[in-house]
Amino acid sequence: MAGGIRENHSGDELQESHEINVTPFIDVMLVLLIIFMVAAPLATVDVSVDLPASTAKPAERPDEPVYVTLKEDMSLALGNETVVREALGTNLDRLTEGDKDARIFLRADKAVDYGAFMEVMNLLRDAGYLKIALVGLETLPAAQAPAASNPAAPTVPAEGQTP
Repeated sequence: MAGGIRENHSGDELQESHEINVTPFIDVMLVLLIIFMVAAPLATVDVSVDLPASTAKPAERPDEPVYVTLKEDMSLALGNETVVREALGTNLDRLTEGDKDARIFLRADKAVDYGAFMEVMNLLRDAGYLKIALVGLETLPAAQAPAASNPAAPTVPAEGQTP
């Protein structure tokens, strides 16, 4: 309550009221709240970017793709054969007949850490194979997945895309 005059006083002199009038404080707080509500959206920065759409079609899978697989136990397999890391380059040269432009499909187990995966990519790069495609599983959302078909299929990046 703002302040009041008490009726039980004597004479013309009014008594002092020792209550704080909080109405001006509330008014100031409401004005500050409105100012901050208006100014806050102006302070955020929105970067407007018009991203291009990709019309790249998936690349055709070669008749005999070259798969390099990094297993959970960090062993390497070239196709279905296990190879040692030091012999990966020579075995790839033999399998691709020395064609350094051949696309190598690299796949790794989920449990493999990123550092080990990058070591294998560096081995491929050191061997001269720069066209590396990463292989993963493509899954459909549960609402779109047909009940009778296999929801997971290997994916291959499009020709112009970087893995």
